[in-house]
Amino acid sequence: MNRPYTIALVGNPNSGKSSLFNALTGLNQKVGNFAGVTVDKKTGVSKISETLTAHIIDLPGTYSLYPKSADEQVTYEVLLNQKNADRPDLIVVIADASNLKRNLLFCSQIMDLKIPVVIVLTMMDIAQQKGITIDREGLQRLMGVPVIPVNPRRNRGITHLKKAINDTSNRKATQLPDFINIQALAGNWINEVKELCHIDSNYGALHIACNYTELKYINAAQRIRIGALLGESGFQKSKVQAEEIMQRYKKIDTVMLQCVATDSPMKKMVVSERIDKILLHPIWGNLILLVVLFLLFQSIFWLARYPMDWIQMGFAQIGDIVNNLMPTSLVRDLIVNGALAGIGGIAVFVPQIMILFGLITILEDSGYMARISFLTDRIMRTAGLNGRSVMPLISGMACAVPAIMAARTIQNRKERLITIMVTPLMSCSARLPVYTMLIALVVPDRNFLGLFNLQGLVLMGLYLLGFFMALIVARVMNLIIKTTERTFFLMELPVYRAPRWKNVGITMIEKGKIFIRDVGKVIIVLSLVLWGLAAFGPPAKMQAVATKYEALIKADTANSAALEREFATAKLEQSFAGILGHAIEPVIRPLGFDWKIGIALITSFAAREVFVGTMATLYSVGDAEAGKQTLQYKMQQARRDDGTPVYTLATGLSLLIFYVFALQCMSTLAIVKRETRSWKYPAIQFAYMFGLAYFGALLVYQLFK
Repeated sequence: MNRPYTIALVGNPNSGKSSLFNALTGLNQKVGNFAGVTVDKKTGVSKISETLTAHIIDLPGTYSLYPKSADEQVTYEVLLNQKNADRPDLIVVIADASNLKRNLLFCSQIMDLKIPVVIVLTMMDIAQQKGITIDREGLQRLMGVPVIPVNPRRNRGITHLKKAINDTSNRKATQLPDFINIQALAGNWINEVKELCHIDSNYGALHIACNYTELKYINAAQRIRIGALLGESGFQKSKVQAEEIMQRYKKIDTVMLQCVATDSPMKKMVVSERIDKILLHPIWGNLILLVVLFLLFQSIFWLARYPMDWIQMGFAQIGDIVNNLMPTSLVRDLIVNGALAGIGGIAVFVPQIMILFGLITILEDSGYMARISFLTDRIMRTAGLNGRSVMPLISGMACAVPAIMAARTIQNRKERLITIMVTPLMSCSARLPVYTMLIALVVPDRNFLGLFNLQGLVLMGLYLLGFFMALIVARVMNLIIKTTERTFFLMELPVYRAPRWKNVGITMIEKGKIFIRDVGKVIIVLSLVLWGLAAFGPPAKMQAVATKYEALIKADTANSAALEREFATAKLEQSFAGILGHAIEPVIRPLGFDWKIGIALITSFAAREVFVGTMATLYSVGDAEAGKQTLQYKMQQARRDDGTPVYTLATGLSLLIFYVFALQCMSTLAIVKRETRSWKYPAIQFAYMFGLAYFGALLVYQLFK
């Protein structure tokens, strides 16, 4: 074979597909994009047997082979296009045993594509709680393909599944009869479509007939001939599709009657349904949601405090060691005040990033994240959206880039566009280092009402501010953008399950590594560039400053330490970085920002968290004691020309508001351009968010100064 043996995992949303993918591939997985689109493509490698190692693709979840969103369209084209590089050699269909009838519809459609199939039954424990008993052998006999019960969360049934995959890989699915008689349903013209498009299955030919004008792999000559065939036969797409579904369910009813038994006519109420009576209550459910969010943001401070202190002390000691071992030189200054200052300034926030992702993973793994979508659907509708927009918005708390990509699941084009435009208002993990640094700087670390940490409350307030501003902007856009298309929010709630702590741990470690690796590259380069800009300047001006202070220090040796600090500050102001900062200072002065903050605002456009590394570099340049002092201490000691502190409560709050609203991220603009296929929307997005940031910061500073 010219390519590795490929297995696709398909199934309805919340059927356990991702859990099975993790169980089969372990750590041998990666995330990319399907060709030509930005939908996530999760792939991995699994050793099925001694003779078979397979390439596993986790396709986006879908309820049937009639796609209604961009995600479902990807699954559709991968399975239908025989020339697609990702087209599988075998399909594993994951079916929820507690909702078997609905899942068998999709299974029967997949089987009729004439690709070898193995059906995996998940949620067997939930089916048992509901009093449902499934005759696996009978189901396997009637469906004509292997049926394997699996619990991927506990690694049960994986060995039997691999054996079934290995056995099935040697069979030809084209020998199996159609689940329903496609040729009788459509007509004899189906054979000519099969021959014309070089496909194996009647059902594949029927789908080409239904969608030949939209499928990219159908050429112009084929489109003309198919159109003529359908015109001659009087083909009616909607009528044939409706008849197909009816015939499938009629046969599925027979299968269910013979293979599935229920203890009583009424399904048993499972534990999840009992819990939902409280957690989805219109009053108690929303109160519990607020408590969950409150605990999440409090925990970011509570749990991360000690590891953050250890990291700060570690970098301070490293800086001190380098200062003591190396003689005074530009190289030492570059290492301590350039590289170490930049990396240390951002590394200290890794524990908070890991904790945030760990807590979000727990919410997702437990099934509660889907309930958040349900609870917030009503408030989303007031902004012209629905519950489908909640998941991209919540994902935006981690990173706006995958969150905007997740908006592809929204069927309504208007709602999808609005969701894309407001998602960057959600406070992502890149803002977290900026928030925590500034909060620690200007908000007292004390308890409110003797119980609540004031810094945690402020952090939660910033996240809520971004969320509610997103709703306000969405409402305005809903009034501006006109459409007649309407959608309804239908969502299947997964059962509650205990989080997989191994999965939580792996996610935290991986996200921490990604944060250090991806952000570290930017930080180290910008830190070194900034060090150069801050250490050097126009020769004449730098020489004049040096001459002036050398004379002052010689004349007043008693105050040499104070004069040395003044000298370092004067050199920084006359450097290239100082010139740049002073150039933009008139624009940002009304916000309470000085020229150093101005430099950080510019550099953080590469990535928001670069703000911290920039400040660490700027406040370390020329400071002989840099290795012994934390960034927070140095910023607390910063003074303006008139002797007043730079970082007052007014300035700190103004800067926080600026970063809540500002779109300081090139990657976000790039992904919005890719998703909307236009520079118009990124330009509008940048402009309105910058306007919100500037005037919001201006208002806050004027109120609190």
